[in-house]
Amino acid sequence: MNKLELQKTANEIRKGIITAVHSAKAGHPGGSLSATEAFTYLYFEEMNIDPADPKKADRDRFVLSKGHTAPGLYSTLAHRGYFPVEDLKTLRHLGSYLQGHPDMKHIPGVDMSSGSLGQGISAAVGMALSAKLSNESYRVYTLLGDGEIEEGQVWEASMFAGARKLDNLVVIVDNNGLQIDGRIEDVCSPYPIDKKFEAFNFHVINVADGNDFDQLKAAFDEARQTKGMPTAIIMHTLKGKGVSYMEGSVDWHGKAPNDEQYAVAMAELEKAGEALCQK
Repeated sequence: MNKLELQKTANEIRKGIITAVHSAKAGHPGGSLSATEAFTYLYFEEMNIDPADPKKADRDRFVLSKGHTAPGLYSTLAHRGYFPVEDLKTLRHLGSYLQGHPDMKHIPGVDMSSGSLGQGISAAVGMALSAKLSNESYRVYTLLGDGEIEEGQVWEASMFAGARKLDNLVVIVDNNGLQIDGRIEDVCSPYPIDKKFEAFNFHVINVADGNDFDQLKAAFDEARQTKGMPTAIIMHTLKGKGVSYMEGSVDWHGKAPNDEQYAVAMAELEKAGEALCQK
């Protein structure tokens, strides 16, 4: 995909996020929207995957360590062809396979169940080690929240990954600056994030704008060329990106829009999509 196609796809994924969370009357739009470009780039450009064969042995793996942003992952998987986009409206509904957090047993394309913060990266590290031990070529990607990395298990996993030189592992931190209780530096500052990963023998790439596809492409290309150590991509993003009243607001970490707010959000995204079509 070229940049414009990726931008259009990301805009459609944002519509899916808003639709799913509104329909569920619950969920986490803010961190789903901040990571939309990362989801889009991974599933439409970076990863070796096949929606027609979700379990193919040599596929690249993705673990959503910040599992509460499942609406972002689900919308991406749906638009990539793993299941019908229409099913996004069943998010968190009784009997739906689209639960509030990713479930590898029931959702096509989900490689690891997640939700308990701090634990997803450990699973990703295990997958990367397994590939090394089995001489497999697949790569492993995991997305963490900047609030999530306040969890100690994250650093135990990172220490192990660095010690084992897992250069098939890419850890992505969505640094949108906000978590459920406020600004991350006010809650329990994880800064400097880059220096911490460097201390655990990671190759670190700082991305000034993680909502920009050119910058993401450069980062993932650099990660792929890095040998002998795992890579951490620290991407600075805007929480709630794409919906004006959600942008930069901690209030939208875990809240669903009402009918009026939903209409405003979808109108904005429709307008954004039309603007992209004029390019």
